[in-house]
Amino acid sequence: MHLTHLTCCTTLILISLAVSCRTWEVPDNFAKTEHSNNWAVLVDTSRFWFNYRHVANVLSIYRSVKRLGIPDSQIILMIADDMACNPRNPRPATVFNNIKQHINVYGDDVEVDYRGYEVTVENFVRLLTGRLAQETPRSKKLLTDEGSNILIYLTGHGGNGFLKFQDSEEITSQELGDALEQMWQKRRYHEILFVVDTCQASSMYEKFYSPNILAVASSLVGEDSLSHHVDPAIGVYIIDRYTYYALNFLEKVEPSSTKTLGEFLKVCPRDYCLSTVGVRKDLFRRDPDKVPVTDFFGSLRPVELTTNIMNILPIKSNRTKAQEFEIKYTYVAQFPEVSRYT
Repeated sequence: MHLTHLTCCTTLILISLAVSCRTWEVPDNFAKTEHSNNWAVLVDTSRFWFNYRHVANVLSIYRSVKRLGIPDSQIILMIADDMACNPRNPRPATVFNNIKQHINVYGDDVEVDYRGYEVTVENFVRLLTGRLAQETPRSKKLLTDEGSNILIYLTGHGGNGFLKFQDSEEITSQELGDALEQMWQKRRYHEILFVVDTCQASSMYEKFYSPNILAVASSLVGEDSLSHHVDPAIGVYIIDRYTYYALNFLEKVEPSSTKTLGEFLKVCPRDYCLSTVGVRKDLFRRDPDKVPVTDFFGSLRPVELTTNIMNILPIKSNRTKAQEFEIKYTYVAQFPEVSRYT
């Protein structure tokens, strides 16, 4: 009797749901997006112990995008020098971005895709444009498409119209602009957020001419980007000013946050950065004040909504009603053994 009564109640509930589905509509304020996946390309271009802060910069951004949900399979991390293993590091296997040593940003879950002398201008351009050798491992490829939003973050030493790699070569703003145009022509992105923390950083986006790119730089042409603070125990500066305040903002962002790119663009006013943050919006077709910051720094979980009635068909089985009831409402062990019903 109890099982029969339960079946009748379930049937009534399903009928009620089916009727309500016929009049259900997607609310106007339901979150909508035009892209289907998020990627991040995070690059530290400099070497040598005194550039410790650049590794801390990129690992800090890496930690933030992972916390907000972008998986390692969709993050390309390039580090030109491994400060965690540097013989001058008094705390081997660690990298800190704050004098309080609150977080080791070089944790156990860090996956470096390009390391040391692999971080070259050629490899960076080939990565963006998809012109890698066929035998290149999947983890070293930027497998984006026309539905991809990409965060590109660069940190290192630069000048007017160039960014140094390994202190031995340079990528120019024109070369970078042409690489992004190739990406657009090959339908390798939907939108790009380009962030660069270096001296005279705004010169790196001056030659961009491809659509759907929002660029932000830590300094204008003729200005230096400065470090934030030094750790006397290590003997070097451990983070740059722009990235420090960007992280302060990102630490307050959650996956469901309503914070916008417009707010992110204002994270470091001149009295904080001691340089003027440059922003280029003319290539970006959306209003940054209406774009969630998680459109680039967070993950994307596509949800398909339908107003069609879904038929729930019973599963044919030789088991008794009591057995089916027990199976339906039994918790599955974390490491389940072979089911006793199979």
